[in-house]
Amino acid sequence: MIIGGWNPQPSGRKDQHTDMKVFLTGVSCVGKTTIGRELAALIGCPFLDLDKEIEKFFGKPLGRLQAACLTMPTFRKKVCEVLKHLLAQDFSKDCVIALPPSGLMDYHYQVVKRAGGTVVVLTDDPRNILARITFYDADSRPVKKSLTEDEKRHYLKEIKGDIAYFGRTYRRADVAVDISGLGPVESAAKARDAIMARCRSQP
Repeated sequence: MIIGGWNPQPSGRKDQHTDMKVFLTGVSCVGKTTIGRELAALIGCPFLDLDKEIEKFFGKPLGRLQAACLTMPTFRKKVCEVLKHLLAQDFSKDCVIALPPSGLMDYHYQVVKRAGGTVVVLTDDPRNILARITFYDADSRPVKKSLTEDEKRHYLKEIKGDIAYFGRTYRRADVAVDISGLGPVESAAKARDAIMARCRSQP
């Protein structure tokens, strides 16, 4: 199982509080969790990583839950159970939620669309994403792994494939934020500014 991101450091910064619901998506390793935490700190609201919430909800590591589901459609249905549960809570009216790469596909998209809010997709150069790749075992424990040049080429090809595959659904996002060359703090600020600009443009 592969996920990725920078090591998050809570910023402690807050803008003047503005009620909003933000869904953050993008391919694996683009930095949704770290940037999501920073973004939530900037706008002063809770942050939820859907992957972690799934593990808490089912009491099982994500990798083992995926294996038990046998098929991706079955797994996605289970994920939507958790998303619906979170969105039924009072705090969900004002939060940032990091979705999986499939966050704007079939079951997920139906739930997200009904929930309202702003959907943000993070994009980055595939080589930058490769540099942040992180491996986890079936129990969600980090695994140290040094990639050979052949492995780097393999995973770079996979990342490009994911961008092409999921990119079709990412057109459904309200805002696209290119974070190429930016750190997590700058990326969160750019996402915040794009969200605010969209909010101001709404009637």
